[in-house]
Amino acid sequence: MGFLSRKSFGRKGLYGGPGVGRWLLLFGMGIVAVSFGLGYLLHDLYETWTFPFALHYLTLQFLPYSARALLLGATGLSAIGMAIAQLRQMRLSQESAVGAVYAHRQPNQDLRVVAIGGGTGLSVLLRGLKEYTSEITAIVTVADDGGSSGRLRRELGLLPPGDFRNCIAALAEAEPLTTQLFQYRFGGGEGLDGHSFGNLFIAAMAGVTGDFERAILESSRVLAVRGRIMPSTLQNVTLCADLRGEDEALAQLSRVEGESQIPKAGLPIERVFLQPEHVRAYPGALRALLSADLILAGPGSLYTSILPNLLIEEITQAIRASQAVKLYICNVATQAGETDHFTVGDHVRALQDHVGEGVFPYVLANDNFNAQLPPQTEFVPLLYEGEYQVITADLIDLERAWRHDSKKLARKVIEFYYQQRG
Repeated sequence: MGFLSRKSFGRKGLYGGPGVGRWLLLFGMGIVAVSFGLGYLLHDLYETWTFPFALHYLTLQFLPYSARALLLGATGLSAIGMAIAQLRQMRLSQESAVGAVYAHRQPNQDLRVVAIGGGTGLSVLLRGLKEYTSEITAIVTVADDGGSSGRLRRELGLLPPGDFRNCIAALAEAEPLTTQLFQYRFGGGEGLDGHSFGNLFIAAMAGVTGDFERAILESSRVLAVRGRIMPSTLQNVTLCADLRGEDEALAQLSRVEGESQIPKAGLPIERVFLQPEHVRAYPGALRALLSADLILAGPGSLYTSILPNLLIEEITQAIRASQAVKLYICNVATQAGETDHFTVGDHVRALQDHVGEGVFPYVLANDNFNAQLPPQTEFVPLLYEGEYQVITADLIDLERAWRHDSKKLARKVIEFYYQQRG
């Protein structure tokens, strides 16, 4: 089928084209001429022909001519109005169908985007990206050990389902009620308190299918997910951190184990690492990275959502080898216990200290600081230096200024990609 363009549905209409107006005018004149001809014929019949009694009422002979004219005129106008309305509806339906074909054939729809992270930040990004492309792959951390996910991980030996649930809900095309059900969190009940329905659903699906990968796939199918969601690894990993005391001259490094425990310590983070140290990447994640057009890291918790993925050596190697445009999305606000008082430069420096320089040569940061933030939270200042380029834009959610706005973020990311590709 040939490419269909919206240009066919502009002001010229469905049948637009050079010289079409003259033919529509000739068509209208023909209709008027035929109408006059029929009118003269009917008038002659009324004057010269005697109708059978059975047709007396059918031909309205019991009414004066003026009343017949009004009645027939009203009937005719009603028929014309109904016909125009139906034709207009048919035209809108046809335009909508062709518009859908057009949207499907847009270049954005073939844009292969890989987003790396976890937590709330990744789902915010995905919610905006799905409006631009269906070729989305979310690579999700499996280091979460807190809350409902941590309990299911310990009790059932599953990979933590929480971040996967958030990504599924963000990319879902299902009706809102189904998505709300998937995100519903129980507030009571023995053994249920704190669990979300989506986590339990994924856990049950893993039990039925016997496979966590299959559980994510089937859960995504139920909610008509637009894209793919996959773990960075299938191995059971623990995120650890070396922390430094406030008096760096005297303090000894202290070690904390467990992703949920790191921010609670309230001490500056020297480095994070995985146990076991050498972890095999999920093969599907490597394939997605190597074939991507655009690779995004963040937004999200730097040490506990983004770096756990990048600490897997094969993941970072695949990013370096990929021909994709690579962009790190810096958080809008600092995060207590992780990035207190961090600038944009501090975020990038921490990233480079863990995975090396040059992995993400571009950084996207917020430049709108005109909003109120919660206590102990501050906007990330635009202070930076190094061999990378910083792109800035208004990215905040005005209702929750410590978070990105999905639409603003996705629009800027897509705009940035096409600027780089020319």
